Amino acid sequence: MEPVPEDWHRGLVVVAHPDDIEYGAAAAVARWTEQGKDIRYVLATSGEAGIAGLHPAESGPLREAEERRSAAMVGVTDVEFLGYPDGTLVESLALRRDLATAIRRHRPDLVVTANFADTWGPGQLNSADHRALGRSVLDATADAANEWIFPELGESGLPPWRGVRWVAVNTMTPTHAVDVTHTVDRAVLSLAEHTRYLEALSDVPVGQQARAQVEMVTGPQPGFDAERAVGFELYFFG
Repeated sequence: MEPVPEDWHRGLVVVAHPDDIEYGAAAAVARWTEQGKDIRYVLATSGEAGIAGLHPAESGPLREAEERRSAAMVGVTDVEFLGYPDGTLVESLALRRDLATAIRRHRPDLVVTANFADTWGPGQLNSADHRALGRSVLDATADAANEWIFPELGESGLPPWRGVRWVAVNTMTPTHAVDVTHTVDRAVLSLAEHTRYLEALSDVPVGQQARAQVEMVTGPQPGFDAERAVGFELYFFG
């Protein structure tokens, strides 16, 4: 398995919900920020439907705050929420336009997103939001580079951005990997910042939940020389 290329400067991580990054890619983000790379987050929703018993009006701001603290743990300070309703994302032109707008505005070399396959494995359905968001990210990356798709963006001062070289999907079937042996602890701290969310999931202490989850998703990758790694499937652009 090949390493994810690291000859780039700016990365944009685009996911559906607070905690999506921390449940998978945060250890790679921590490595990249340690290298001096500029990493930014865009989240389609605020995850307001994600805590049982907590009304979305209260949950949304709480989860946004948790995500900002979580991002800071791995060196990310630029965190943007698009305000789509949690749980009802669809592959729409509006979503593609908003994602293409973000890509043109942030001008990344690498775009990162989460697993958008139908399942997490046999019998484990992936969420509708994840499925819609990931596919839309791929389409929006192409849209962002095309002057004739959403031409109103160019007219408003956001010219096409053709600088994305890859979209890296934190998938169950990776083609490339990132050595995160030395950034696992920061990823654990990052996930643990989702305190209220994790407390609603289990009586297991938050720190233990975070450690178990991060260690599960950063195991060795076949054919990749690293004690701990995060796997991605790369889509090539440019």
